[in-house]
Amino acid sequence: MSVVPKFLCPRWGFEALPWPVFLKQVKEAGYAGIEWFPFGENTDVQEVLRLLEIHDLDFAIVMAVIKPYTGFERYLQDLEQDLDQLMAIRTATKAPLFFSAQTGREFFDAAQIQACLTLCNAAEAKYQTPVHQETHRNKWSFAAHQVAPVLTANPDLKLTLDVSHWFCVSESYLEDQQAAVNSAIQHARHIHARVGSTQSSQVWDPANAEYAEALAAHVQIWDKWVQHMNSNNRQITITPEFGPSPYLVKGNRTTDLRAEQWRINLWMKDFLQKRYS
Repeated sequence: MSVVPKFLCPRWGFEALPWPVFLKQVKEAGYAGIEWFPFGENTDVQEVLRLLEIHDLDFAIVMAVIKPYTGFERYLQDLEQDLDQLMAIRTATKAPLFFSAQTGREFFDAAQIQACLTLCNAAEAKYQTPVHQETHRNKWSFAAHQVAPVLTANPDLKLTLDVSHWFCVSESYLEDQQAAVNSAIQHARHIHARVGSTQSSQVWDPANAEYAEALAAHVQIWDKWVQHMNSNNRQITITPEFGPSPYLVKGNRTTDLRAEQWRINLWMKDFLQKRYS
């Protein structure tokens, strides 16, 4: 039996939109909730939680240490502090579905990566909230070949899989790294559905015919992941995550860029909702 996917709307790019307006639009667009980086704006988190309750919306948290990197030991302290602070964003009836954690840096060695994972595992156990490692440029998880051995060493590790970053980093659709891709699919618990290419982590518009190959490369991986999740009777959650400028290139667009970001993410949601529901 197929599991009905939950689609989450990114707050990223809409930080200037008042929360009551934003969440009303999210609900009306048919999303099940939001994915939110609380450190990305100055806001009253308790008011956000109250509004989420009113609109019957779920939320997940995406996080990264935003303090400047000054050394590994200091980074670990900042990561632990941020996890504790963000894990506290909950009420008795409204808690985050999971965390998508962008941890480490691309130059971390195996021992340093493991130290980051240990902190995330401790926070997950303490707060009973899953912590996924998000695949992302600039982080330890920047490429398929980098992540594969870490997954082997950590069989319980969970991923938020954003394969657009890996396509861009490798300048390929990973045709020659299928073992690493398949391992990532097995470990993924959430998808960031942004379409990138071999030359960028976000295409101009995934509906354009010129990006058919890029879209097909992503969908091939997402299809396998959805099948895997269904076979294990796990809840499917997907965030269409096309971002604002500079991810979203202005070029000759004539519409408001925020409206354009909203339109593209909604197209992605509707495309995948039709495909997987």
